Parts: sequence; structure tokens; C-alpha cells
Amino acid sequence: MERGSMSPAPNTPQESQTPLTPAMFHVLLALAGEDMHGYAILKEVELRTGGKVRLSTGTLYGIIKRLVADGLILELRERRGDPGDDERRKYYRLTPLGRRIASAEAERMDEVLAIARSRHLLKRTRTV
Repeated sequence: MERGSMSPAPNTPQESQTPLTPAMFHVLLALAGEDMHGYAILKEVELRTGGKVRLSTGTLYGIIKRLVADGLILELRERRGDPGDDERRKYYRLTPLGRRIASAEAERMDEVLAIARSRHLLKRTRTV
């Protein structure tokens, strides 16, 4: 990354796809833990943000479509063995590329937050 630049030069696929939109990043974060279907992703994002981020189904499925097209997540062809699970549900999994992109975005955000802390804009570190 060049000094003074907020985004890296797109030299690698990983760098060319960052920064992510906040909503895209939340979806990747949700899938970093386990495979999930759309409704579970919505609920995970809402839970992890204390209700501050609530994705509409239209927004979520637009994001999912883009993340699948970009190779960051994939739709699973095999179904989970949960007996009460609705057959119509589609499950999604974070790909290795998606994990690298999410990690790069988290690192980018960490660098920005370090600057904010050095400028006394953030006083404490939050714990999850």
C-alpha cells in the first residue's frame, strides 16, 4: 500500500476486492464461523451487532449473489443432515479466497482504528 493511500494498488485478487462494503463484510464475518442459510446469516449479523445492523432480505441476497460471483462464498450443493431443516434453504460457505479477503479487510480496518486511537478518537478497545 502506498503511503497516504486508503486502498492498496490492485496487484492481487485479494487487494483488488478490498475494501468491502460494511454489509458485505458482515456477511463474510457471519460465514467465517460456519456454513449458514440466508435467514441464519440475517440473524447472526443482527445478533453480533446488537441490532445495529439489520439487513433486508433483498440486500442480503444481492450481496450473496455478488459474493458468489466473486468467488468469496459458494452455495453448497449438499444439504445438511438436520431433520427439521427446510429443503428449500440454500446454505453458503466462505471460500479460502473469501477468508483471505475478509482477513485483509479486518487488517485494513485494524490499521485505521490504530490511527483513530493515536488521534485520541477511540479511548478503549472493545471486546466481543
